[in-house]
Amino acid sequence: MSESRARLPGERVFALALVGLSAFLLWQAWSIAGFTSITSAGAYPMVAAAVMLVCALSVVRSTWDSAAQPAQSNESHWGHFLRSILPGVLVQFVVAIALYMGLMERAGFIVSSYLFLVASMAILGSRRWVLNLWVSALSLALVYAVFQTVFSVVLPTGTWWQGVLK
Repeated sequence: MSESRARLPGERVFALALVGLSAFLLWQAWSIAGFTSITSAGAYPMVAAAVMLVCALSVVRSTWDSAAQPAQSNESHWGHFLRSILPGVLVQFVVAIALYMGLMERAGFIVSSYLFLVASMAILGSRRWVLNLWVSALSLALVYAVFQTVFSVVLPTGTWWQGVLK
């Protein structure tokens, strides 16, 4: 028993993008070694990409048949699309990640990661600041200990601290 559901904004475009990506991956898998035998290097990637393509085509068919979700009152089609596709938390997180990446070179791993963890908790809605500060510090200490001792990875110190740490 199947019940119809409303199509979300951008769902058709996303489904078509899945078909395009699956077809591209199938072509890439075939270019590894062709389909010379079932044990060739490209056989497993070709099967996986073919399954992806069949599933994506099924998604396109079901998406195309569904009715569009009605927009909220006094809201344009594009406003509804943007609100559905790019919620505020997602945009804030993308900005936080971009700032984290930019700050990593200057401030180093520890400072930038600590600030990123605290900001992430705030973006996700936690308002217990003391707990956020402690959880971020303990998590970062654990990550730092594992990377330094177990994996022997040299983490970036940052250009701001080079004169201070020497």
